[in-house]
Amino acid sequence: MTAATRAGCIRGAAALLSLLSLLPFAPVACGGAQPAAHASEARSVAEYDLARDALQHGRLREALAHVEEALSLDEDNAEAAYLGAVILLGFCATDARSSDCRFDSAEKMARRALEANPEMRDAKNTLGVILVHQGRYDEAIAVLKPLSEDILYASPEKSWGNLGWAYLLKGSNDEAIDALRRAVAAQPLFCVGQYRLGLAYEKRGELDLAREAFTRAVETDQPECRRLQDAFDARARVAEKRGLVDEARADLERCREIAATTPVGQRCAAQLQTLQ
Repeated sequence: MTAATRAGCIRGAAALLSLLSLLPFAPVACGGAQPAAHASEARSVAEYDLARDALQHGRLREALAHVEEALSLDEDNAEAAYLGAVILLGFCATDARSSDCRFDSAEKMARRALEANPEMRDAKNTLGVILVHQGRYDEAIAVLKPLSEDILYASPEKSWGNLGWAYLLKGSNDEAIDALRRAVAAQPLFCVGQYRLGLAYEKRGELDLAREAFTRAVETDQPECRRLQDAFDARARVAEKRGLVDEARADLERCREIAATTPVGQRCAAQLQTLQ
């Protein structure tokens, strides 16, 4: 979930009313009123649009309420169910320890989307992410590996990257490296993939390759990549292992500057004290 999604920007009631004005009306024609089933589907689509707008402006609770309404109107609205899974992951991105973070509910939403539309590839990827968060690595791999080999999936870096993540956390470092190298080859701007690749190399004891991957992560020409705090922390750790104290200190200082109050920022600050 991106920072823009989590932003707290709040629109006034006028924006909501303008979206509500898009709701379909029954046609006044000789055929009579619009069939009830069609009307419910149309209203479900409108609720989905409202949910998507609320999510884009960081209003997660409002977005989830619209998703639930959309699904009550049309239980086969795959797009709404998929969006519900994304929203529920958004609560976890904000604070994984919060009672609002419910991976089991997110999993149900993702599976519901796939029941309604088995070809929804983004829902498959999201289900894989949820299973990784739940520590169900073999199940995640079973979902993500076929997706990574699906030539019709438009975002192969996501499936390869998440597959590599699952292998990494499972402890299968060789498989993780293979998948993550494929991810960054498919999308060179995928700095999180580079970061995870660095972790895999580090776990295999290949510190120079790990440091190179972490460097590519933080030097990727994207603003969010240059603020990838975990990657600076990891590069500092590897530099210290290699005896490169000055480089480690510089990375720890940058890590602390990005956000001193996060757990990673606090760890970097504490580690920096040991290098003074």
